[in-house]
Amino acid sequence: MDGKVIAITGASSGIGAALAELLAGKGARVALVARRQQELGEVAARCGPEALPIVADVTRREQVEGALAACLERFGHVDAWVNNAGRGITRLVSELTDDDFDEMMRVNVKSALYGMQAVLPHFRARGRGHIINVSSMLGRLPLATVRSAYNAAKHALNSLTADLRIELRPQYPEIHVTCVHPGVVATGFGRHARHGGADSRQVPGAQTAVEVAQVIAEVIEHPRADVYTRPGAQQMVVSYYAAEDMALAEQQPPFVSAHVPR
Repeated sequence: MDGKVIAITGASSGIGAALAELLAGKGARVALVARRQQELGEVAARCGPEALPIVADVTRREQVEGALAACLERFGHVDAWVNNAGRGITRLVSELTDDDFDEMMRVNVKSALYGMQAVLPHFRARGRGHIINVSSMLGRLPLATVRSAYNAAKHALNSLTADLRIELRPQYPEIHVTCVHPGVVATGFGRHARHGGADSRQVPGAQTAVEVAQVIAEVIEHPRADVYTRPGAQQMVVSYYAAEDMALAEQQPPFVSAHVPR
């Protein structure tokens, strides 16, 4: 990890901040991208003098491209780009508005698409690189129905990640594309969801942001395609999709309680 240049979006809090601090502690040079200038500066200060805070709205393509340019100007290259920015929602499918759905796609999918497309020419020119998209277990399993459009956005992100990986493999086998699937994480995610919601920090068994960051740091050092941050999570996914009747599977734990308190 020593000396690697890693850009992280959504780096002003939560998983992104924890990952930035962890990687900086391992000797990486980190570029931190987020909208909130004060919080971003505080995280960068904890990461040390080489950390580069970049204030940008990653739902705007030109600002993502500007963030990459700032990173290249400071460090000369990028080794890994982590698309971590995201936001949840608390609204059932039957209640969704156009604005609800559009925002979930903009924040959770288009921001990552902009990051992937911005950094790809640089990685192609170098012949190597690593794109990491932070998805969610909710992009694999219907474990929280009130997250509705967020779940759909993460499903879309999963597909784009796999499609890009397959696209690049024949000509660029050293450009790795990874999808990471955390479960509930003890951050402000739930409280800051569109339309509000339960505080994720109060959910029993929630992982810490540091625990998730440790998984992401490990996959940067040892790239893999698809990564789950909780033991047993991948087997849950396999069992669900192997079920002869998903509707019957959804009547059993953990799906019978597939809701998030409002």
